[in-house]
Amino acid sequence: MTATYLLAALLAGYGLGRWQPYARLGDWVAWEVHLHIDRWTTRPRQLVLAALLLITDPRRTLRALRHRHDPPPPRSPAMQVPPPYRPKDEEAR
Repeated sequence: MTATYLLAALLAGYGLGRWQPYARLGDWVAWEVHLHIDRWTTRPRQLVLAALLLITDPRRTLRALRHRHDPPPPRSPAMQVPPPYRPKDEEAR
């Protein structure tokens, strides 16, 4: 009987590892947040989506919440493009 339970537990663990429901849920939540946020128009739906995002990706979600009012990073200077090379005896067209 114990061997049957052990085998069932191993098969269930293997099946969940192959299926990866936690990763799939996280991918779905990220997809909804980035591309389909207009579907989540009411407050309870937005709360569910935020809770799922916090559950599936807590580190990035909390970092984004902490830094949401930070000023944007400074822009880099404009790229310098050298003028085209022309031999000394050739005129510009």
